[in-house]
Amino acid sequence: MIHSNNEAIAALTYIVVERIMGWYEQTTNRTEHTILLYPNRIATAKNKFNLEHVHDLSYKPFSGGTGLFYLHTHQGVFTFEIESDPADFISAYKNLRS
Repeated sequence: MIHSNNEAIAALTYIVVERIMGWYEQTTNRTEHTILLYPNRIATAKNKFNLEHVHDLSYKPFSGGTGLFYLHTHQGVFTFEIESDPADFISAYKNLRS
């Protein structure tokens, strides 16, 4: 299957939890973002990585149904909280790399 460089091959939703401290209370802001896998890069809400700079992808599930998705790059390891199994995303990445 041939994809253009602007067409996403796979997507993975991740959660960002931000705690906001007010004068008398703390509130929690929870937002959803997407990691997109393209033929030549992986893009998150804040970063873009050329595939040649991505070393590996891994996942650590937790019993509550969530887990941590790890993006291992030349800039370090980036961690994302996810609520779905990333097996299809990881498989698509490995197919691109092979």
